Amino acid sequence: MLEIQNTLVSLDIFTEFFCCDLDRCRGCCCEEGDAGAPVETDEVALLEEATEKVWNELSPKAQKVINEQGVVYPDPSGELVTSIVDGRDCVYAGHDDNGMCYCILDRAYRQGRIGFQKPISCHLYPVRLKNIQGGMVGVNYDRWDICKCAVEKGCTLNLPLYKFLKEPLIRRFGEDWWKEVETAAVELRKAGYI
Repeated sequence: MLEIQNTLVSLDIFTEFFCCDLDRCRGCCCEEGDAGAPVETDEVALLEEATEKVWNELSPKAQKVINEQGVVYPDPSGELVTSIVDGRDCVYAGHDDNGMCYCILDRAYRQGRIGFQKPISCHLYPVRLKNIQGGMVGVNYDRWDICKCAVEKGCTLNLPLYKFLKEPLIRRFGEDWWKEVETAAVELRKAGYI
């Protein structure tokens, strides 16, 4: 682990390779699992506001779930997560004509229709954040077998995980933090760790 500002960053972020391969995985990370994506407390109001703007794009089942329990719910550990449909699909999962799963929020954001992109946990995946005592945040690589094709593509492209996640890492931690990550990568390379 490396300490960068108020974070403890796993070396995996530097040593592992990753690049989403939607042609192969079809966006299944929005449909698999037994809980929704982690949501930070300050994101709940942003999610609620964005949901109003994309309401007609959500599936009837997703609308029903949101009407009954809201855009988030506490998982078994008490962490807030996005609501899910049928015990697995994120309420914001949409499907294009080819059956590809996509995030309705992210699409609306990229089209300039809403100001909230998606929960930071989704944007950062496969990195997961963990609050640590003393105000520190752990930045860890979450390995999931459904992302095997992303690891293969990352290796082919020689794309380290931290570079693949540059945009969301800057979104979450800022430009100064990112510059320190780049400096750390150079030093790790010089020392033979990567």
